[in-house]
Amino acid sequence: MVEPRLTATEDAAWRGFLRSHERIWDELERRLNRLGVSMAEYSALALLAEAGPQGMSISELAEQRLMSSSGFSRLADRLEGRGLIQRRRSTRDGRSFEAVLTAAGRALLRKAWRQHYGDVHELFVDKLDPSDLERLAEIWGKLAGDGKPVPGE
Repeated sequence: MVEPRLTATEDAAWRGFLRSHERIWDELERRLNRLGVSMAEYSALALLAEAGPQGMSISELAEQRLMSSSGFSRLADRLEGRGLIQRRRSTRDGRSFEAVLTAAGRALLRKAWRQHYGDVHELFVDKLDPSDLERLAEIWGKLAGDGKPVPGE
């Protein structure tokens, strides 16, 4: 049976995770906002870059972003309105829609990547030694619980 309360160590680990995540996420968001892109937008653009020129279906993007299709559709509307993505009928089935990066989307993403990777190093990676990073990668893999390897493995 699970205890109704956390031990001091469990509580410190959980609260430390929450505080660290919130602080780092908020700072990453703030810094990306200087480029005119939110973390949600950056994530969608990065997924489309990984998908390549064939793009990715809107439903798959929503699933990867852990969003509802309607929520992601609103995000896609904003990105398309800014000229960062283009939606087109699926070449696979002709019924669904796919999104692809535009030249403007790729240009913004290149700037955002430089900013984001530098910020991730400053706020996270550079504060840990290689063994810390290896252990955290192992831990996040366990916590993901989906049997998928952590990216980069």
